[in-house]
Amino acid sequence: MSQQYDPKKHHRRSIRLKGWDYASAGLYFVTICTHNRQNLFADPKLHEIATQAWDYIPQHEHAKHVVLDESILMFDHTHGIIGLTTPEDAPRGFTTLQPGSVGAIVGNYKMLVAKRVKAMLKVGGTDFQVWQRGYYERIIPNERELNAIRHYIQENPIRHAEKRDNLDKLFTKMNYIP
Repeated sequence: MSQQYDPKKHHRRSIRLKGWDYASAGLYFVTICTHNRQNLFADPKLHEIATQAWDYIPQHEHAKHVVLDESILMFDHTHGIIGLTTPEDAPRGFTTLQPGSVGAIVGNYKMLVAKRVKAMLKVGGTDFQVWQRGYYERIIPNERELNAIRHYIQENPIRHAEKRDNLDKLFTKMNYIP
C-alpha cells in the first residue's frame, strides 16, 4: 500500500546555500559515508574499486570540466575536493556541453561504486546498501580554507584512528545534501 504525498508531512528542508548554482565554477569539499558507517572499504578489492572510480571522474563525458584535488578513501567514508571549471578555464579539449553539478557528479560516483561493489560481492537489489543517503558538501570560498581542508584530508587517517567521532563534528559544519 503506497502512501499519498502530504506536503505537511513529507518534506525535507534543504540546507543548500540559497541562490548558489552547484554547477558553477568553484571548489567543493565533499564527504560521502558508507551505509551505517560499515567498514566496507577495509577490503582491498573494494577499496580499489572506489579509488579508481574517484580518479576516473574527470574522464566521464558529463564531467570533463571537473578537476580533482586532494582526496582520501577511508574504510567507512571518503573525502575529496572537486573543482568545477568554466569553458574559459577548462583543460584543453573541454566540450561546450552543459557542465554537471556537484550533486550529479557525486551521485554518478556513488552509483558506479555501488554497482561494482555489489557485482564483486555478488549481491543485488536494495537489500545491501553501499552508501548512506545523500552526502555532505561545503563550498570552499578562499585559498586559506582550501589549504585547511587539504590538511584536514591529509591528516584524516591519524584523526580517524584516534577517534571515530571526528566525522560527526565535521558534519555539523557542512551541508547535508539529500
